[in-house]
Formats: sequence, C-alpha cells, structure tokens
Amino acid sequence: MAVTCYTQEFKTPIAPSRMFKALILDSHNLMPKIVPQGIKSIEFIEGDGGSGSIKQINFAEGGHLKYLKHRIDTIDIENLMCKYTLIEGDVVFDKIESVAYEVKFEASSDGGCMCKMTSEYHTKAGAELKEEDIKQGKDKAMGLYKVVEEYLLANPSVYA
Repeated sequence: MAVTCYTQEFKTPIAPSRMFKALILDSHNLMPKIVPQGIKSIEFIEGDGGSGSIKQINFAEGGHLKYLKHRIDTIDIENLMCKYTLIEGDVVFDKIESVAYEVKFEASSDGGCMCKMTSEYHTKAGAELKEEDIKQGKDKAMGLYKVVEEYLLANPSVYA
C-alpha cells in the first residue's frame, strides 16, 4: 500500500474558534442548512461526535457521490484540531483503502486564522491515484470552507 500526502492552507478573517465550531463541532447541523444543494444530511451512525464516532454525509440527489463515512479519530477542542479518516463511500474506493485527514485552525495576528489541512491517501496495492482525482476533492473541500467563511462573515454572532 502506498501513501500519498497533500497539504493545503488558507487564511480567513474568521476567528479560529468560530471556524472550528462551524466546520468540525457543528458541521452536521450547519452544512445541510447552508449547502442543501450539495449536502442532504449529516448524521452520526455511531457515537455522539467525539473520538471514535462515525459520521455519514449524505449528498443531494444528482451529484456524483451518494454518501461518505468518516471516523473521527481525535478532536482536540483546546488546540482547535481534528483528525478523521474517510472509511467508506461510493467514491474511488476501487483504488483507496482510506484517507486520513488532519485539520488545524491557528490564530493569525489580524484576528483571523490560518486553516491547515493535511490529507494522507492510502491506496490499494498496485493502484495509482490520478492528480485530477485528488484535486477535485481538494477543490470541493475548499469550496465548502469558503461557503462557511461567507456564512460566518454574514452572521457575526453565530458560533461566537
């Protein structure tokens, strides 16, 4: 099994604690509300959102994905960090065993934050991931982060 790592960062004017609450702690409520055209629902099928929980994301009809399942490996509220693993879905699992993610929100000097994301793609033996497959997933994730940023800018009291 091969492991391919990718790192990306983006800066936002939103405070790190607000981004963490919106994207990590309350994403199951927020995402279907602000992007219903993409995400139909997010539910915990095991656990309550803490470490070891399994969260299923159900996508809206008409998209190329129906669902994904993530296992929450670590949530560190004090350090605004989360590690989770994509364990199932109707995506490129013919090539992938799993994808491990780490997301961290760090304060920046202007009151906003830097969001740092690391992805480790664990591919099946002999499988090769194409750059465009990974880029498409990264672009969708960045799009969601931007939608959350816009929502939080428009609603300054939410997750304050």
